[in-house]
Order: sequence, then structure tokens, then C-alpha cells
Amino acid sequence: MRYEIKGDTLPVVILYPEAGESIITEGGAMSWMSPNMQMQTSGGGFGKMLGRAFSGESLFQNIYTAQGGPGMLACASSFPGSIQAFQITPGSSMIFQKSAFLCAEAGVTLSVHFQKRLGAGFFGGEGFIMQKISGQGLCFAEFDGSVMQYQLQPGQQIIVDTGNLAAMTESCSMDIKTVPGIKNALFGGEGLFNTVITGPGTVWLQTMSVASLAGVISKYIPKSN
Repeated sequence: MRYEIKGDTLPVVILYPEAGESIITEGGAMSWMSPNMQMQTSGGGFGKMLGRAFSGESLFQNIYTAQGGPGMLACASSFPGSIQAFQITPGSSMIFQKSAFLCAEAGVTLSVHFQKRLGAGFFGGEGFIMQKISGQGLCFAEFDGSVMQYQLQPGQQIIVDTGNLAAMTESCSMDIKTVPGIKNALFGGEGLFNTVITGPGTVWLQTMSVASLAGVISKYIPKSN
């Protein structure tokens, strides 16, 4: 499917499906579209609805299908950052941070991903529950701030500050590592834990999470008496 990503700090992905092609979006993701795009809302069963709710998405998804000819559908980012495109194929699933999924071709499936290691789940910053994207087709995700990509070799690791993990291939593993030294942990300003990603695979890191931005802004909001 043809597409283009436009914009800088508040980007939008514009998709151009051929007649009969469908696009899956989360509720409220559509920004504008051509008149021949027909929408159908689907839950996909209780299990899938529950999984989407746990992973930070809405219970229902919207399916847009081009009728009678080529169509156009635009999905804009909900936060200053970037939109990334991923080609999903069988056996090459992706793991996203919560609420990252924006839209995808109809052959792509969104499900819940539980961290296998409890330490990573409770202290790793992205939580015990993330999003798993599998199936076949193009998928688009929205991340916070700018995004850097790293290719990890087998056993190679990268240490990430809490909240900066945007996405990784399913072949990567995630765990936590305590900040060494009591003085470093208490006064270093980096928290008690860091996230450790181990290859092989690719990891995408975001420069500013929503939670981090909210924390910075909150310092300048006048406190009511």
C-alpha cells in the first residue's frame, strides 16, 4: 500500500489504499479521509478486546475499506514525536510501548505482550504489559520525541533510561539493572533502575516520553492553595 509520512513535530501518515483494501486503526485515529472510505467498528472478540485494553488501546478498532476505487486515509500523531513504519511478516513480530499502535493494513494483528521477567515488568519503565504486533502487512506506530535505531548483535546489550524504550523486535529480551552504588541511586537523578535490552535484534529508542514531558511541565504549573 502506498503511503507518505508528513510533518515534523506533529506528523501524519497518509495512506492510499486501492479498491477493496482495508486499514485498521484505533478509535479516534482517523484525521481525514476520502468520501469512498467505508468504516466498520469491530471488537474482534472479548479476548482481543481485553488484550487491547491492557496494552493501552481502545476496546474497539475501526476498519476502513476503499469502495469503488482508490481511497485516502490520514492518521495523525496524538503527541509531538514521530511516526515510524514497520513491515510485519510472519515470524518477525514487533514489541511496542503501550499506546504506540496507530494504524496498519488489515493483515496485521495487535495483541498484548507480557514481559517474561517480572523485574522488567515492574521496574522497567514500560510496565509489565506492552503491545505485540504480528501478522502480515504495513504497520505504523507513534513514538514520543525523536527516535534512534540500534542493531544489536547476539548477546550485545544497551542500557536505556526508564521510558525511553519505544520498540524492539521480538528477538530482543528486556530486563532491569539496578543503578550501582547507593549514592548514585539516591542522588544521581537517574532513578533506582535502568532497562537492559539484549540482542540479537533491533531496538528503537525515543528521546522524550510523555511521562517525562509531563514531569517537566508540572514544575511550572502554579500550585493551588
